[in-house]
Amino acid sequence: MMKPDAIIAGVVHRLDWEKFQVKPGISYFLLPEISVRDLAAMVKKSLDVSMLRVIGDPDFKVTKVAFVPGAPGSEMQMAAFAREDVEVLLIGESREWETVEYARDATEQGKQKAMIILGHVPSEEAGMEECARWLKTFIKEIPVNYIQTPEPFWVLP
Repeated sequence: MMKPDAIIAGVVHRLDWEKFQVKPGISYFLLPEISVRDLAAMVKKSLDVSMLRVIGDPDFKVTKVAFVPGAPGSEMQMAAFAREDVEVLLIGESREWETVEYARDATEQGKQKAMIILGHVPSEEAGMEECARWLKTFIKEIPVNYIQTPEPFWVLP
């Protein structure tokens, strides 16, 4: 219910994308041109994600990105992915038999699209840090601390 959404605000801050937001508080961004591979690497590093998954041509140059954190459902994710002003959809998690297949079908049809899957926790973690910052502005009686949630998965090298 917060305006702007604390999850989105936290991720935007961590990525340093405030200057790229199409409209403050909205999760659409117009970035300087970057390859999907380099965008994924930058997001992985900035959000400290141990592993992410990508659909689409790694060399595709993009500027238009949408961010849909957490797991709001495939309808919202597919609607964002289908927008003409979105080349890359950055998401938390999805039902693989819906959004992932929708994205794969689009790329196999030759549509200039890509999707980066962060995982649920990494897609919202910076927002939880933002929430703790916000709570500290009015809760003075007790300590408010941000405690990072580790990713639940380990990566086989």
